[in-house]
Amino acid sequence: MQEKHGYFLEDLSVGMTAVFAKTVSEADITMFAGISGDTNPVHLDESFAEQTMFSGRIAHGMLSASFISTVFGTRLPGPGCIYLRQDLRFKAPVKVGDTVQARVTVKEIVAEKKRVVFDTVCSVGEKVVLEGEATLMVSSRADIPGLSGEPQAAE
Repeated sequence: MQEKHGYFLEDLSVGMTAVFAKTVSEADITMFAGISGDTNPVHLDESFAEQTMFSGRIAHGMLSASFISTVFGTRLPGPGCIYLRQDLRFKAPVKVGDTVQARVTVKEIVAEKKRVVFDTVCSVGEKVVLEGEATLMVSSRADIPGLSGEPQAAE
């Protein structure tokens, strides 16, 4: 199991960060609408969206937010973590062709509760499109039978 597991609580320190970036495509927006059920025409209908304050279609805010989950589940802390809470503030729209960079940074470690608080930010270029704070549950080596207490080497 350890070979599939991401960082354990003992491996983390305040300030650690990880990033995931993705260019949002037409297909991403269409598929997200299908899977989420959010068919708001501001996302799918150009003639409708042109009449809004955005002057055109925008991606779902939760599509960009989902890239934060990608970082957590695949990079930091990685496989095995459990997402408990996310506070989000949407700051600017994302459009087809924009490259969204999701960044998470360890803000606080509450070892006795096995909780880690992260600052979360998604940006397009220098513009912050959403920001927030997340709390995750991260297992300790002591939670996994047969594992030593030695921290894993950073890559």
